[in-house]
Amino acid sequence: MTETQEPPQKPNPAFIGASWIALLLGLTAYLVGLWNAQMQLNEKGYYFTVLMFGLFAAVSLQKTVRDRAEGFPVTNLYYGIAWFAVILALALLAIGLWNKRSLALSERGFYGIAFAMALFASVAVQKNVRDLARLRAAEQEEEEPAHWQDGTNASPGSGVAGSEG
Repeated sequence: MTETQEPPQKPNPAFIGASWIALLLGLTAYLVGLWNAQMQLNEKGYYFTVLMFGLFAAVSLQKTVRDRAEGFPVTNLYYGIAWFAVILALALLAIGLWNKRSLALSERGFYGIAFAMALFASVAVQKNVRDLARLRAAEQEEEEPAHWQDGTNASPGSGVAGSEG
């Protein structure tokens, strides 16, 4: 059974811009909040590490889900780890904020919303980056003549002869 892949579609420039703005806004808000927070340095390090871990986990999960949807092999183990990492990052932030009684509820909510916004936006940015890369690859395939794709000849200008010898 052969699976046909749909042709790549270019993401809307407005969506690309909104995704990047949301990511930068979420990151900036969270980091400025940490910078100005009346916390010990190790606490700031904890919240910073949770943010970085969460961003990586969210992008990894998005890539894993997308790979599966496009028919690329992804092990169940890695798929499970990706989900676990996102859930763990969210839990670590929630537990940290719950136990940080010196923060006002509004401050806790601020960190939670900025964190969620950064994670969601990182997924959208990664999706756009992947879609644009896939589109560029498809456009390059269309531009290259067929005899360069079959492996019998080198690309033009490389000075390398094909496999005829």
